[in-house]
Amino acid sequence: MAKFQSQLRSVFLVGIKRGWRSYVWICQIVIPVSFLVTLLQWTGWLNQLSCLFNPLMSLINLPSQAALPIISGMLVNIYVAIAVMTAMPFTIEQMTLIAVFNLICHNLITEGVIQHKSGINVIKITLIRITVAILAVLIVSQFLGDTSQGITVPTPLTAASPLLMVVKDWAINLIALLLKILGILMAVTIMLEFSESLGWTEYSVKFLRPLMRILGLSEQTSTLWVTSAAFGLMYGGAVTIDKARKGVLDKEELERLHISIGINHSMVEDPALFLALALNPFWLWVPKLVMAIIAVQIYRIVRYLKNKLLH
Repeated sequence: MAKFQSQLRSVFLVGIKRGWRSYVWICQIVIPVSFLVTLLQWTGWLNQLSCLFNPLMSLINLPSQAALPIISGMLVNIYVAIAVMTAMPFTIEQMTLIAVFNLICHNLITEGVIQHKSGINVIKITLIRITVAILAVLIVSQFLGDTSQGITVPTPLTAASPLLMVVKDWAINLIALLLKILGILMAVTIMLEFSESLGWTEYSVKFLRPLMRILGLSEQTSTLWVTSAAFGLMYGGAVTIDKARKGVLDKEELERLHISIGINHSMVEDPALFLALALNPFWLWVPKLVMAIIAVQIYRIVRYLKNKLLH
C-alpha cells in the first residue's frame, strides 16, 4: 500500500512538472501575441483590414459588413467576434454563416504560433483553416436562403477607447485566461500521467480506434485529439509539443493531427458560446467536424499520390 501511494505521489509530481513546463511554454506565446493583437485592434487597423475582406464576403454570400466580426474572430478570438455580432443587426442566417466561419477560423495568430511550434508550418495550417472555413460557409449558405442583404454598422463600433483602459482590460482578461489555462493544463497533464502509469492509455487507444479511422488519424494521436477537441488548441498544443519532442509521432502523423484539430477543436465551449444567439446547434457542431474529416482525408490522398510519383 505504501509503495502504491509513493508511486501515485511520484506520478502526480511528474504531471505537475509537465503541466508547469507546458504552461510556461504557452505563456511565452500567449502574452506577447495577445498584447500585439490588442494594440492592432486599438489602433483601428482591424477595422481597416476588414475592408480588404469585402470582396470575400460577396463570394461567401454575406454582406460586406460581415467582414468586421469575421476579421475580428480571425485575428483576436471568438469572444470579440460575438461581441461585434451582437452589436450589429445581422439576421439569424447571417450570424449562422459568420459562426461557421469563425468556429473553424479564429485566433489564427496565437493558435498558428502554437501549432507551428508543435508540428506544422504556421502558413500551411493558416491557409488550410481559411480555405476550409470559406468552403464550409459556401456549402452551409446553400441551405439558408438569401444571406447577402446589407446592414447598417453602428458608429460606436469604430470608436477607440483610451489606450490605458484598453491595456488594463487586456491585463485583467489575460490574467483570468492564464489562470484558467493553468488549472485546465495541470488537470490534463496529471490525468494523462496517471492514465499512462495505470495503463489506461492503451485501453483508450483501443476504444477510440474506430473514431480515429473515421477522422483519418493514427491511433497514437487519440489522446492528443481528445484533449484538443475537448479543451482547445492551447491545451492540445501544449501536450502535443511534449510528444513531438520525444519523437513519439512522425511528421505526417503530426500534420494530420494538426489539420484535424486546427479545423475542429474546443467542441464544448466554442459552439456553446453561439447558442446564446439562438443559432441552430446543428450548424455549430456538424460542419467543422465534417470538414476536418474531409480535409485530413484529402491530405492523405495528396501525400499518397506524391509518394507514388516520387517512387
